[in-house]
Amino acid sequence: MNIQAIAVGRLKPGIERDHAARYLDRSLVLGRGQGLPVLDLIELPESRARRAADRQAEEGAAILAKVPNEAAVITFDERGRSDLASEAIAGRIGRWRDEGRSMLAMVIGGPDGLNDSVRSRADLILAFGAATLPHGLVRVLVFEQMYRTLTILAGHPYHRGEA
Repeated sequence: MNIQAIAVGRLKPGIERDHAARYLDRSLVLGRGQGLPVLDLIELPESRARRAADRQAEEGAAILAKVPNEAAVITFDERGRSDLASEAIAGRIGRWRDEGRSMLAMVIGGPDGLNDSVRSRADLILAFGAATLPHGLVRVLVFEQMYRTLTILAGHPYHRGEA
């Protein structure tokens, strides 16, 4: 299973980009041994449309154009589930891998959120709680959870939660 992170916007130089890159690099190394050998980051430009609905629609179309048909899709959206433990997320991704899904797409929308067309394509919609978070921080959290998922699947000691 190959993994791609599709994110609207680019991170500016600084701590968020540094942390995101660190978890991305760690995931690449650990993923090779877990049957998750490739993690690609696809950054899409933010829409310049005047209305939020138009920005969402444009960004949604750009996201969906990058998601392969066979991909399992996890979106990160404030209206998603925030009740899944890391072990449950890892279990879901492990099952998709074991079932032969060839791709996992993790989608992070732009400042206006995700278009309903992207949400309806998702196999799993997650939230990092009810608070609105900066997109740079969400990207760090997504990459950290990907790394945590890989450590759980590998039985690596990084994850010390309840099993």
